[in-house]
Amino acid sequence: MMESAPGPRRLALLIDADNAQPSVIDELLAEVARFGSATVKRIYGDWTSPRHGQWKRRLLKHSIQPVQQFAYTTGKNATDSALIIDAMDLLYTSRFDGFCLMSSDSDFTRLAQRIREEGLLVYGFGERKTPEAFVAACDKFIYTEVLRGDDKEAKNDEDGRAPESDSDGPQKDQPLPAPDAVQLISKAIAEADDDDGWAPLATVGNYINQLRPDFDPRLFGHKKLSSLVRSFPKRFELKEQAQPNSDTRILCVRKKS
Repeated sequence: MMESAPGPRRLALLIDADNAQPSVIDELLAEVARFGSATVKRIYGDWTSPRHGQWKRRLLKHSIQPVQQFAYTTGKNATDSALIIDAMDLLYTSRFDGFCLMSSDSDFTRLAQRIREEGLLVYGFGERKTPEAFVAACDKFIYTEVLRGDDKEAKNDEDGRAPESDSDGPQKDQPLPAPDAVQLISKAIAEADDDDGWAPLATVGNYINQLRPDFDPRLFGHKKLSSLVRSFPKRFELKEQAQPNSDTRILCVRKKS
């Protein structure tokens, strides 16, 4: 693989129109921008079908290239095959640092695994119904329900209403992920703590993502991991700690005895 040039990660965004929601495209692109620059943006589907009408109205605005794939026969998904072939072609150009795959279909599990075998990052996006195999095959997986939640919160701000507080733990109207947050955070702290039990919060977050690519504080009603940790004051404590030979201070977390 060709070495990456300095600057944002170069990403290829590939969308399965048959298994993705056009209503979250604005939030999706904002999320992708957190990881790097999407130098390729393509969406795959049968654009002769009226079911993709909502997508058509958004493609030009976001400069997403539609790739036409006719449904040759009933019961076979030609769109998946077209996306996979293009992904492999892009992979072999060695021009990218990672791929963003938007779908809730398990058919892309092997594709994600193959991309990672080449040392590239894979960011997955899909609904909560996405099979675990595809989720686990990605370096990071983000549920699109989270993106809709962010949009709802932004709308509340525009309307002049205060967003819901995140200081009392998970919000009741937020879908909770399968893993228990306290258990995961505790396990990560145990892997990264020093002699006094303190662990850098960033290291804790990285370890959790390795265990669960779909772990996201927003699924618990919190924007950041630090906010989620603070919502369990009887379990954890946080403090800022100075770095040796530096003016930099980092946030550390410790389990309460």
